[in-house]
Amino acid sequence: MNIRNVQSSDYKLIISVLNDWWNGRQMADMLPKLFFDHFQDTSYIVEDNKEVIGFLIGFISQSRNKEAYIHFVGVHPQYREHGVGRRLYETFFNAVKIRGVENIRCVTSPVNKSSIAYHKKMGFVIEKGDKIVDGVDIHLDYDGKGGDRVLFMKRL
Repeated sequence: MNIRNVQSSDYKLIISVLNDWWNGRQMADMLPKLFFDHFQDTSYIVEDNKEVIGFLIGFISQSRNKEAYIHFVGVHPQYREHGVGRRLYETFFNAVKIRGVENIRCVTSPVNKSSIAYHKKMGFVIEKGDKIVDGVDIHLDYDGKGGDRVLFMKRL
């Protein structure tokens, strides 16, 4: 496996497989091309035999001193449980830590149980929310009406 920084030209490939990697869920609207243009230093692609098998889009916050944010992560379904996600996260953690970042934040949907479990496994803690659903703190209407989210934080 090879990990490299994303390039603007990676967008077309990633966006073309995104919804398939999420079993038909409409996720493409959540990943505009601007991330591939403006956050290349902290966003990564994983390739295996020149095939893209995963990506992580992240950035250092301009508003919150010493914080970074992971916006989107995807791993090809055939490569899950092979350490691809872990390598992406660790690459991101290392890159932002040397730039003075102390905390990493990310957000997921309450229906994405695998994402919640994965982030907890990676050492993220769930931030206290407005309501507890199925034992998970939820931030109601975080992304607008009906946009409930689970917020995570990890200290480096």
